[in-house]
Amino acid sequence: MNRPGEGALIQQTTVSATPSARSGALALLLFLSACVSVDKPEPRDGGPERPVDVSGVKDAVPRQEPRTRAGNASPYTVFGKEYHVLRSSRGFRQTGVASWYGTKFHGRTTANGEIYDMFAMTAAHKSLPIPSYVKVTNLDNGRSVVVRVNDRGPFHGDRIIDLTYAAAAKLDFVDRGIATVEVVALEPGQSAAQAAAIEADTAVKEPFLQAGAFGSKSAALALRQRLSQLTTLPVTVKKGRGGDLLYRVHIGPVDDSQIAELKSLLQRRQQVSAHVVYR
Repeated sequence: MNRPGEGALIQQTTVSATPSARSGALALLLFLSACVSVDKPEPRDGGPERPVDVSGVKDAVPRQEPRTRAGNASPYTVFGKEYHVLRSSRGFRQTGVASWYGTKFHGRTTANGEIYDMFAMTAAHKSLPIPSYVKVTNLDNGRSVVVRVNDRGPFHGDRIIDLTYAAAAKLDFVDRGIATVEVVALEPGQSAAQAAAIEADTAVKEPFLQAGAFGSKSAALALRQRLSQLTTLPVTVKKGRGGDLLYRVHIGPVDDSQIAELKSLLQRRQQVSAHVVYR
C-alpha cells in the first residue's frame, strides 16, 4: 500500500531532532508498515495428518440428477487452454493418469457450488457433465471405485481425473500420488458390476486357435509347453468358469493370414486339430 512520496516523507521526518517529531515519525512508520501486504505462500496439498480408515466409505450410487447450472459452461478456458463439456456421459470411456486432491481444497467450493469433502467419493474431470457418475479402476492392482463428478480439473499435465483422498486410498495410490486408471461412465441405477458385464459383452473379441481342451490342468500345461516350441505366438491355458471344468489351450491372438498355416503346422508336428475361437 506504499504510495509515491511516502518513502521520502519517512526519511525527511526521521531526521528531526525534537522528541515529538521522532514519535510522530515512528507512528507513521508503523502505520505504513502495517499497510504493506505480504504474500503468504500457497499451502501445500496433502492428506490428513494421520492415515484415515476409509474402508467404510461407500461408493457413490448413480442416480438421475439434473445438470447443474454452475460448472457446465462450455467452452471454458483455464490457463489459456479451451475445454468443452460433453453433452452426455453415455458410453464415455477413458484411460490415463489419475491424481488426488485433499487438505488444500477441503471445505472449499467445487465447480458446481458444492463443498469439497476429501472423505467423500467424488471427483474432478475436465469434460464430463456435472454431475456424472463413473467407475474408476486402478489398472495396476484391479481395484475399482464409483465416484460422482462434481468439480473441474485436473489442469496439470496429462492427468485425466482428480479423486478425493478417500477414493485414492481405496484405490491404493495415496502414497504414490498418481495411478494409471480406466474411467467408465455409469448410467443412473447402474452398478459397477452391471457396467463390467456390459463391457464384457460389448468388448471387441479377437481370434485364437484352440489346440485342445482337457479335464487335467497338467495335460493342458504339457501341451502348452510343446506348442511354445513351435510358434512365437503366445500359448496360454484358459480355465473355464462356473461349472466349466475344462482347461483350454489357446494360441494367439492370431491374424486371419496366420490361421491356415498355423493349423497345418500343428497338424503335421503335433497331430493337433485346432479350430478358431473368439475371446
